[in-house]
Amino acid sequence: MSIAGFVVSLRMIPVAARYVLKRNMFGYDINKKGTPQGNIKVPESLGIVIGIVYLVIAILFQHFNFTADSNWLVEYNAALACICFMTLLGFVDDVLDVPWRLKLVLPSFAALPLLMAYAGHTSIIIPKPLIQYVGVAVLDLGWIYKLYMGMLAVFCTNSINIHAGLNGLEAGQTVVISAAILIHNVMQIGASSDLEYKQAHAFSIYLVLPLLTTSLALLSYNWYPSSVFVGDTYTYFAGMAMAVVGILGHFSETLLLFFLPQVLNFLYSCPQLFKIIPCPRHRLPRFDPKTGLLTGTNDGTLVNLFLRLFGKCSEKSLCIRLLIFQVPYFVLRRLCHASCVFG
Repeated sequence: MSIAGFVVSLRMIPVAARYVLKRNMFGYDINKKGTPQGNIKVPESLGIVIGIVYLVIAILFQHFNFTADSNWLVEYNAALACICFMTLLGFVDDVLDVPWRLKLVLPSFAALPLLMAYAGHTSIIIPKPLIQYVGVAVLDLGWIYKLYMGMLAVFCTNSINIHAGLNGLEAGQTVVISAAILIHNVMQIGASSDLEYKQAHAFSIYLVLPLLTTSLALLSYNWYPSSVFVGDTYTYFAGMAMAVVGILGHFSETLLLFFLPQVLNFLYSCPQLFKIIPCPRHRLPRFDPKTGLLTGTNDGTLVNLFLRLFGKCSEKSLCIRLLIFQVPYFVLRRLCHASCVFG
């Protein structure tokens, strides 16, 4: 079904692109300003196609694989409600250009269905070197854990959105993270003998696999030189989907390790995001139309930081470097898991 979703997405994106252009939903590639490519109208908000295809796959999967008395059915439906709600809010943001202060609040409302339906654990495993300081090996956080999950949903949706600005970066980072999550789930199922633990990771796979395949389809159009823009519709949808995957898979406390570049980008962006220093509408690199290279500015993003640290480069090369930078954190996740088990 996920492969079918990939094929359908490939076919539907060009069709949807023509419709949004008719409705004047387009943008110009600012990183190509001053060149012929910079004057081309690029259709926006094509993430709506991915969101719809993803939800159809997830709903059909539910029909063929769950019964009415399934223990996981309530949480699964709550997860789909969160993703659907966030996709709608993302599309509204693309149309109405919602202010940043509201973007920080909207995901918390969208996450409510899953937080209310969540029946999993609310405890965390303390790494062995820290047990002597905490006093227990497993610490139950209760409502604090649910508060953390709500904040996780807010972070994931916004972190993909602010770590952007290059052709292929939004869809590319989603592909890398979802692939790492998929591998992590498969390894955890193989290493565990606990049936409930295996089932949690299996449910995580059910939700992350169609995200990976549909995002690959979108990436094929969004890769440099991009013929479509994904829009906030996609970044909100993808962020919420990955937050839900971590929560249903019962590894939400360690999901942030897959998002470490996004965490760094958020922390580096905080002075501008919270208006401590001026924040421009687009915090993009400076493009030189003569050389076709990007130069880093003083705006607080990982994109600009990479350019200042490693020098000028093309947009395609910069995107590849940032996606490679995303990969090592899966290894870090495995090392952290080992430290919790072996001390």
